[in-house]
Amino acid sequence: MRPSTSAPDRQTLLLPILDTLFWLLAAFVPCRLHGDAFASPAALSVLACAAVAAVVSLCLGYLWLLTYRRRYPAGSFDEVTAVVTQFGVSALVMFGVAAIWGLITDTPLRALTLAAVFALALLAALTARFAARLVNTYRASQYYQRVARGQDRIVVVGAGRVGQQIIHLTKFDAASPFTPVGLVDDDPAKRNLRILGVPVRGGVDDLIDVCAELSASTVVIAVADFPADRLKTVTTGCAEHGIRVMTIVPVRQLAHRALQISDIREIDLAEVLGRREIHTDVSQIAGYLSGHTVLVTGAGGSIGSELARQIHRFGPKELVLLDRDESALHAVQLDIYGKGLLDTRDMVLCDIRDRAALEAVFAEHRPQVVFHAAALKHLPMLEMYPEEGWKTNALGSRNVIELARRYEVQTLVNISTDKAADPTSVLGRTKLAAERMTTATALDCGRRFVSVRFGNVLGSRGSMLWTFKRQIEEGGPVTVTHPDVERFFMTIPEACQLVLQAGSFGRPGDTMVLDMGEPVKIVDVARRLIAQSGKDIPIEYTGLRPGEKLSEDLVAHSEHGERPFHPLVSHVRVQPQPTPQVEELHAWAVGEDPLAGAAQVRPDGVPAGPAPGVAAGSTADPTDTALPVPDSAEALR
Repeated sequence: MRPSTSAPDRQTLLLPILDTLFWLLAAFVPCRLHGDAFASPAALSVLACAAVAAVVSLCLGYLWLLTYRRRYPAGSFDEVTAVVTQFGVSALVMFGVAAIWGLITDTPLRALTLAAVFALALLAALTARFAARLVNTYRASQYYQRVARGQDRIVVVGAGRVGQQIIHLTKFDAASPFTPVGLVDDDPAKRNLRILGVPVRGGVDDLIDVCAELSASTVVIAVADFPADRLKTVTTGCAEHGIRVMTIVPVRQLAHRALQISDIREIDLAEVLGRREIHTDVSQIAGYLSGHTVLVTGAGGSIGSELARQIHRFGPKELVLLDRDESALHAVQLDIYGKGLLDTRDMVLCDIRDRAALEAVFAEHRPQVVFHAAALKHLPMLEMYPEEGWKTNALGSRNVIELARRYEVQTLVNISTDKAADPTSVLGRTKLAAERMTTATALDCGRRFVSVRFGNVLGSRGSMLWTFKRQIEEGGPVTVTHPDVERFFMTIPEACQLVLQAGSFGRPGDTMVLDMGEPVKIVDVARRLIAQSGKDIPIEYTGLRPGEKLSEDLVAHSEHGERPFHPLVSHVRVQPQPTPQVEELHAWAVGEDPLAGAAQVRPDGVPAGPAPGVAAGSTADPTDTALPVPDSAEALR
C-alpha cells in the first residue's frame, strides 16, 4: 500500500502543537534545575514569557514564514532556516516582554534562564523536523523499494547538484519509471560519495563496466553542457552494449522550478549525432526582413515552414507562403497564426512550374525578398523520374529567378544541397543548375541573389532519421544502404538561420556553405537510435542506390571556399549559367547523355564555354568578378 497521503496533513496540525509544548516544557526544565518550585512566582513568570514566545511563534509560522503550511520540504535547509528565524524572532519578543516586566533587571539570572528556554525549544523543534524527515524517507523508501520491481535500473552520470536531484526524484517519486543504482563522476573527491544510499562507482570512462556490474539498462546524463565529444563517446559505447542514454532538459529551463520526472528525456537527435546546434545572432543581421514583403516558395516543407516561422518573428510587412500542397499550407498557417482557414491572399496555392500562375503572384504581391525552398529532394525517386526533377528543380527555379529579376526583388536566396558539389545524381545536377542560374542572374543584375548549400537536416519529413524512427517503431529491420556510407547533418533551425544570414551578408552570385563539422556514419546513427529505443532491432544493408555516393562533399574539387564574414560560413563561386541557356544542360542533368555533359562540362566540373559577358576566345577568367561587399557585413561578428 502506498504511504498515506494524509500524513502531511497530520504533520501540519501536529507541528504547531509540538512547538507550543516545546516552549512550555523548555520553561519548566531550567526552573527545576535552578531549584524553583513549579508554582513559584519566578517559575510562573518564566512560563508566562515562554507562553508569549509560543503565541508569537504560532503567528509567525502561520502568517509570515508559513512553516506550518507545508511551504518547505521536511528537514530541508530552507525549513531549518525558517524555523531558526521563527524561534529567534519569538525569543526576541520574549526578552522584550521580560524586560518590560522587570524580570531581567530585577533578577539578571533570569536572562540566562530565558536563553536556556530559547535554546531548548529550538533544539526540540529542529529535532522534531529531522525526525519527521527520517520517518518520511524510511516510509517512502520501503514503499518504493516494493514497487521498483520491473523499473529501469539507471546509472547517473554526474554526482553534482543535478545528479543528486535525479537520485532523490527517481528514488522517491511514485511516477518514476526508474530505479537509481549507481553514479559515475570524474571528480576524484566524489569517488566515495553515497547519495541516499546510491554510491559513486567510478568515472565516466568506467560507465560501461559499471552498467554491466549493476545490470543497468539506462544511463542518464546529469551534467550541464556535457562536452559533445564525450557525449558522442558515451552514446557510441552504450549503443554497442544496448544501453539506453537519456539526459535532462536544458538547465536554464529549471531556473525557476524543481526538476520533474518528465524533464528526463531522450537524447536529442542533434546530440545523438555528437554535435551541438550552432546558434547564430540572426536578430542583428535580419533587419532586411522587417517591414518588407517576403515570399517563401515551398513554404509547406520542412525547411520552408521553419523559414516562415523564423521570418514571421521579424515582423515583415507581408509574409507570402507559396506551395502546391494545400494540406501543407494549412499546417504552416495553423502553426504560425493559430488558425488554418486558408482564406487570405498570403496563402498561395501554386506550382513553380506554372510560370503564368507564378508571375501573377509576383505581380500581385511585389515581394522584395524571396526564399526559394520549393524542390523535389528524394534522390532515388528523381533517378527513376529524372524529367520531374528537371521540371521542378531546374525549370521551376528558372521561373522563380527570372521573375525575381523582372519584378526587382532585392534579395533572393536559393536553397541548395551538398549533393550539388561534384554531382553524381539527378538531384545534385538539377540543384547545381539552379545555383548556376542564380549566380549568372546576380552578376547580370547586380542584386543580392545567392545560394545556400547544406547537408541533411534532422527530422525533416521523409528524411533518413524520420525513416529510422518509423522502422524502429514497427519492429524493424532498420535499412542502411552501406556500412561505410556517411553524411553531413544539421538541425532544421540551424539550416534556416544560415539561410536568413545568407540574405544579409551574401555577395551577389555567392554560394554559401555552412561548416557542418565531421560527417557521421549512417550505421552509427542507426545503432544509437536502436539503443535509445531499448529494442532489439536488426540492421539490414540494402546496397547503394543509383546516383548515391559513400560520402558527400560540401565543396566541389574545382571550387575554392573562403570565409570573409563569418567563421562558420564558406563562400564559393560556381560557373554562371544564364537562364535562357539552361536547356543546354538538360541531357547532362537528367543523365540521358553523358557525352552531352562532356560537351557542356569540363573535366573539373565547370561548364565549358564563356560566361555571360565574356567574348569567345577571351582569356579572362569568368569567375574573376569584383563584387561589392554589403554594408551589413560590418555588423557580423
